[in-house]
Amino acid sequence: MNAQTPQHITHDYTVAPDQQKLKAAALLTLAAIAGILAGYHETTGSMISIWMRSETFAHGFLIFPFSAYLIWGQRKHLGKAFSQPSPFALLVLAGLGFSWLLATLASVQVFKQFLLIAMIPAAVWAILGRRMVWALAFPLAYLVLAVPFGEALIPPLIDFTADFTVKALQLTGIPVYREGSFFSIPSGNWSVVEACSGIRYLIASFTLGTLYAYLTYHSLKRRLIFIALSLIVPIVANGIRAYMIVMTGHLSDMQLAVGVDHLIYGWVFFGFVMLLLFWIGSFWREDDNTYANDSAGPATETEETETGLRTDRTISLKSTVSAAGAVLAVAFIWPIYAGHLEHASFPGTGPVIDIPDIAGKWQISSSQTSDWKPEYVGATAQLLRSYQKDGTSVDLYISYYRNQKQDSELINSRNILVSEAEPGWHNIRQETRSIALGSRQEVINQGELRSSSARLLIWRWYWLRGESTADPYLAKFILARNRLLQRGDDGAEIIIATRYEDTREEAIPVLQGFLDDMLPAITNALENADNR
Repeated sequence: MNAQTPQHITHDYTVAPDQQKLKAAALLTLAAIAGILAGYHETTGSMISIWMRSETFAHGFLIFPFSAYLIWGQRKHLGKAFSQPSPFALLVLAGLGFSWLLATLASVQVFKQFLLIAMIPAAVWAILGRRMVWALAFPLAYLVLAVPFGEALIPPLIDFTADFTVKALQLTGIPVYREGSFFSIPSGNWSVVEACSGIRYLIASFTLGTLYAYLTYHSLKRRLIFIALSLIVPIVANGIRAYMIVMTGHLSDMQLAVGVDHLIYGWVFFGFVMLLLFWIGSFWREDDNTYANDSAGPATETEETETGLRTDRTISLKSTVSAAGAVLAVAFIWPIYAGHLEHASFPGTGPVIDIPDIAGKWQISSSQTSDWKPEYVGATAQLLRSYQKDGTSVDLYISYYRNQKQDSELINSRNILVSEAEPGWHNIRQETRSIALGSRQEVINQGELRSSSARLLIWRWYWLRGESTADPYLAKFILARNRLLQRGDDGAEIIIATRYEDTREEAIPVLQGFLDDMLPAITNALENADNR
């Protein structure tokens, strides 16, 4: 007993200094993270503003507190995970910063937000080392859910919900006539819109399901299975919900579940489904640590002794301070350079799109093909014009953008063909099509719109300083490249539309003939509008 007493005393005095240094290192890391979020304040603010105005992403306010709680719960075990700062992590941080710059130049807000969040674990890695970032892998990865993403899933979710509902109605014996996401049954007309897509249920289920899996299970296999279920179950449940709402309206002679009440029914049903999912998942919970892994990774003899103390090195506060300073220096380069490029933008004069008449070809008409027009926000210049030739007519819409910024940009989710609030027109189908665009075969976006009195076939694509594409991702890349090389950011979307009576095949030669005749004049007008 007496021989062991000095060892315990020595052990206590050895730990205390490192514990104090570890706390200081943690505070420095938090300060560096706060500095990064402040330095990228526009991106940080864009996330917060979305959390505030969108019910779908309001959970973002909870992600950082949840992550902090998970880290706090591991505080007693994090001391042995500390290792030396990692210079390699600074290269990763630099790569993330450069990618953020490209996303900024391309005005891709969600990528900017993802990259900013990714800088947080990179900063932890650089300051506190590889073992620490590995120990905090889940709490740090969970921060990704603070990014308001998922809008790209809305169209496929709408299609799935419409397919599920129509098929279920047919199996029930109810006749259905369908066009895109719109369908009719004998008792009335229905449509699957964004609010009915289930994106809110999916995001809420994934956010809660991921946290539940981490807290309830220890084995990676069970965690992944439950997370997969938290993705699959809400999608299927939303299809069932949509079918139940349509059946409720049908059986009540369109008196119930036809207004805001069907959204309320939906959330009640979703809450029941989630409770059922968590209840079933509780049967396989792991209350012991049988499957728990040492999240700090394997220890080596040179790093830890039997008591968990470090024998090869102690925590160096000086190196930690240097690493934190290096993190801030590397991180701040990119917003500073982005600001420089922003100030170096090309003001120019307001672009003017002037397409002259071409004798013997299409002539300007005073009456439009239809009363439809696209909704584009923040355009620097727009052209809406109708043309006629040999009894056929085509509407031309050009939205031109210069010095693009958030909400005043060529590729934006608010730039749409048909608004859900517009009762007259419905977007029936969207797909791609290969056509002759001048001397080249190009893929363009093709859409079909319908109203009570007309049907339209629409072709559209992007023009960016002489380059054409229908791919929004490629267009964003071209835009970022042009801005990085200080070539300006001028771009436009060209839309042509014509009516058809029975099938869209009637409209294809009309649109192709219009492009064969008018594309050179349209291109010249855009190039002249681009001249400064």
